Amino acid sequence: MTASARNLILAALLLMGFAPMGFAPTGGLRAAAAQDAWPSRPIKLIVPFAPGGNTDVVARITAAYLQNALKGASVVVENRAGAGGITGTAAVAKGQGDGYTLCVCSIGPISIAPSTEKLPYDPLKELVPVSMINTNPLVLIVNPKLTIRSPAELIAASRGRPGGFSYGSSGVGGLMYFSAEILKAKTGAQLTHVPYRGGALATAAVVTGEVDIAFSNMSDAMGQLAAGTVRPIGVTTAARSPYLPDVPTLTELGIAGFQAESWNALLAPPGTLRPIVDRLAAIMADMAQDPAVAKSMGEFGAVAVANSPEEFAAQLRREIAQWAAYLREAGYAAP
Repeated sequence: MTASARNLILAALLLMGFAPMGFAPTGGLRAAAAQDAWPSRPIKLIVPFAPGGNTDVVARITAAYLQNALKGASVVVENRAGAGGITGTAAVAKGQGDGYTLCVCSIGPISIAPSTEKLPYDPLKELVPVSMINTNPLVLIVNPKLTIRSPAELIAASRGRPGGFSYGSSGVGGLMYFSAEILKAKTGAQLTHVPYRGGALATAAVVTGEVDIAFSNMSDAMGQLAAGTVRPIGVTTAARSPYLPDVPTLTELGIAGFQAESWNALLAPPGTLRPIVDRLAAIMADMAQDPAVAKSMGEFGAVAVANSPEEFAAQLRREIAQWAAYLREAGYAAP
């Protein structure tokens, strides 16, 4: 039997789920068989935050799109909140690279946390970048019962108030948390941290008055902004948000170092076969161009985006180095 005939027979047998004794599949055949057979059982999207927040909503949009693109394959969302997103992210980093466990992750446990604590995973070595899903500006919001209408007023008032102002976040190590901590370091604002199990919960705490302020994801704050139950006083992006064109950036207001933007992205466990990664990345690229997805994300202030695995990997390397520099400037020592 020729080598080509042998490989054709083996590939067919692999696709049926078995191979005869004595046949050792090559790496290329294994990858081809895995790509063609995948998915044959439910895919799990791990969200490392509580239900109802920005990442959770984006994950559910992504799950629905994946399920349709994969011809009705079951895609389920599982929330594993804890430690500012580190618990759920670690579960994926230590998971099986079989294409059935993926992470809809965010900037905090991937790009920021390496500079703040000793992680149970290496985001550059133990997670496989697939693609970005969306970007999302942060907006500095205050409880409307406060008379504060600008960051300058917030900073000045905090210094004359016992204990300063309280701020909510999704937990130590996240973008919400460090945006407030960098504001403290750069301006001398007196702020006290109150952690919650997700960004939506921290935003809701501003509405109820449990905390005074928060650097909220735009997606978490859109409903409250529309209802007037919170007041926006600044955004953290380089340019003003099209959803809040009258709200200045913190850089415009003279506070440097606030060109930060939240994001969500799809990552996989180590060892995930490249054909599966490429197929997922292609679906994410199509999703970013889908008008219905753009509309859904626009309703909560997010922008659908996508990039290749290589582009996303390069972005992560840049961001991790950038946040290390930001945090050194703010006085945080590497773990």
